[in-house]
Amino acid sequence: MKLTYFGHSCFALENAKGVKIVTDPYGEIGYRMPRVRADAVTVSHAHYDHNHVSAVEGAALFDRAGNYSLGGIDFYAVPSFHDNVRGAKRGANLVFVYDIDGICVCHMGDIGMKAETFPFDSLKKVDVLLIPVGGTYTVDAEGAAEYVRRISPSIVIPMHYKTRDLNIAIEGAERFLDALDCPKEYVGGELQLTAEDCGKYRKIMLMERIKNGINA
Repeated sequence: MKLTYFGHSCFALENAKGVKIVTDPYGEIGYRMPRVRADAVTVSHAHYDHNHVSAVEGAALFDRAGNYSLGGIDFYAVPSFHDNVRGAKRGANLVFVYDIDGICVCHMGDIGMKAETFPFDSLKKVDVLLIPVGGTYTVDAEGAAEYVRRISPSIVIPMHYKTRDLNIAIEGAERFLDALDCPKEYVGGELQLTAEDCGKYRKIMLMERIKNGINA
């Protein structure tokens, strides 16, 4: 499996056959979403920094709860909330879970509900967890850390946190990194993983935003 990070909560997930799914493409957030081409785009909720689907060419849209299959990738979406008051402040959120080349990847979207209220029985055994850590509009550093403790993935990749160019008022990743006592690794914008790799790891990987698009 190949994982590419475009910043904020946007990743491209690609299986060995070259099938690509892009998650939560963003609008103008201080930097622009690069043009990409993919087979599918999944959207956790209808906010401008997560639903700029026109930036993804050739992609089928998935933005509802359900079970899906595309090009050898099985995935499903779990209903959840963008806040801790059952959506009263910020509405609904979808958590997407993908089975790619034997690796289970979970993208939490803009999860805002406390971990103790989340339906963890709806998740498979997660290998790679993509989780927001910046607070304000999502769980904060400690809230995200509690999700990590309960899900116990092999690899954690923080997302939706303050960076130099981002113009959204949220925290950086530092407090989250300090909240968990496990190895941390700074990696580039692309990550190649196998199911065997995931069995060896227990770490946080902080990815760097890729500024160029990808083609099919």
